[in-house]
Amino acid sequence: MLQCDYTTSQLDVLEAEAIHIMREVAAEFERPCLLFSGGKDSIVMLRLAEKAFWPAPIPFPLMHVDTGHNFSEVIEFRDRRAAELGARLVVASVQDSIDAGRVTEQTGRRASRNRLQTTTLLDAIEDNEYDAVFGGARRDEEKARAKERVFSFRDDFGQWDPKNQRPELWNLYNGRIRKGEHIRVFPLSNWTELDVWDYIRREGIEIPSIYYAHRRKVFERDGMLLSDTEFIPRDEDEPLVEMMVRYRTVGDVTCTGAVQSTATTVEEIIEEIAVTRLTERGATRADDRASEAAMEDRKREGYF
Repeated sequence: MLQCDYTTSQLDVLEAEAIHIMREVAAEFERPCLLFSGGKDSIVMLRLAEKAFWPAPIPFPLMHVDTGHNFSEVIEFRDRRAAELGARLVVASVQDSIDAGRVTEQTGRRASRNRLQTTTLLDAIEDNEYDAVFGGARRDEEKARAKERVFSFRDDFGQWDPKNQRPELWNLYNGRIRKGEHIRVFPLSNWTELDVWDYIRREGIEIPSIYYAHRRKVFERDGMLLSDTEFIPRDEDEPLVEMMVRYRTVGDVTCTGAVQSTATTVEEIIEEIAVTRLTERGATRADDRASEAAMEDRKREGYF
């Protein structure tokens, strides 16, 4: 007798949940958009959006908040992937916010444009009248993100208040908002970093080259390996060293560190992640090391 296996894999369950969330947003909101930086989480969201609406095109634009201090490999990938899909890419520029006097650029040894993204993002949401914004945040990344709902309500100032979140019993999502308010939507909430990489392997998804081990000139600061770049002033006691590194996450080059690695394939990256006890943000993001409350502070300000 022919026996059929009707079991569903963990990835199938996560994929189905994320696709359901995306379709719910497309049906419930008028002007959603998807934050797309060219990083692995937003790349996975893009694949999920393809599947959710295939064979129709993705029914919302992609948006990147560009600090101007990004890895060139990631920006090239971002532009090429959007063009391949025929998707509309909206680039919100931090430099434009600086030029307009909306924000003031930091100075000094640890200056970064990362926090300046908040104003640029909120301005872009208001200017384009987006009422729902897909983000790639996952609950396994950090304590503040573990408090987040899938539909995360933001007030008319773009601020997040954990006490003001709506219940999501039985996966019922409340998207009711007034003019000026919006919802941040996190389809990958229940995924882990390992789930993301397993999905990339299963789907054969292309990712930027800096996720794989490569030789790069770096220097050590505060226990992190930062890239040699014109955007980071380097002290005399911070010598350059060339070593094999890769990036577990991508963001502003001034606060995103590399990790030593020899992983040059997705399979090797999965093996590496499976034995690590530190999240990618804790390992490679200087702004999240500042204090345990750093992420929650920025979420309240409106960026994450």
